[in-house]
Amino acid sequence: MHRVRPVLHALAGASLATVVALPLVAATPMTWAAADPAAAADPLRLNDADRAHEAVAAARADAGAAAFRAEREAAERAAAEAEAARLAAEREAAERAAAEARAAERARAEEARAAEARAAAERASRSARTGDPKSIARAMLAERGQADQFGCLDRLWTKESGWRHTATNPSSGAYGIPQSLPASKMASAGSDWRTNPATQIRWGLGYISDRYGSPCAAWRHSQARNWY
Repeated sequence: MHRVRPVLHALAGASLATVVALPLVAATPMTWAAADPAAAADPLRLNDADRAHEAVAAARADAGAAAFRAEREAAERAAAEAEAARLAAEREAAERAAAEARAAERARAEEARAAEARAAAERASRSARTGDPKSIARAMLAERGQADQFGCLDRLWTKESGWRHTATNPSSGAYGIPQSLPASKMASAGSDWRTNPATQIRWGLGYISDRYGSPCAAWRHSQARNWY
């Protein structure tokens, strides 16, 4: 205690410069207090500020991550849509190619049928020159697309006239291979209807088509009614 008093007396008598020159102990921890006196009075306030800054930083980080995820998801959706569009285009192209192939196949089939019809017409012309009534009828049916109807026609006209172009029904006057009644109706097919089997057959097939639709329908009617 006797030693402290002389030091205090010395300090009391020292100049301001001497006091200022004394070393400042623990100045660094007081720096924040000099900047923010209120914080010096309440040290917990600095911790609250730090937490606030951290919260803001975390919010910014979350927002950035959310934006990144949104951009990535948008890019993934765009890629998926582009892939779907590509697949749809490929399907459309495949369907178009298939449709074109089917159309080409139909065209080839139609051309084949047309060629067959031309060949049938040529056969009919040759048969007309040979005078074979059944061959003429078969060729003419093929021209009409009814080649499968010849069996019915054969049975029908075998019953009616035996395929004789001069056959005459003595009671009714029906004449020719198709037994036209009256006979003169066959003139609509050609002026040589009395002597040309081809003219009679052409008229007879037209009559059957107009009245019954097909030789088989005419044959069924003949079986049921004994006439057609």
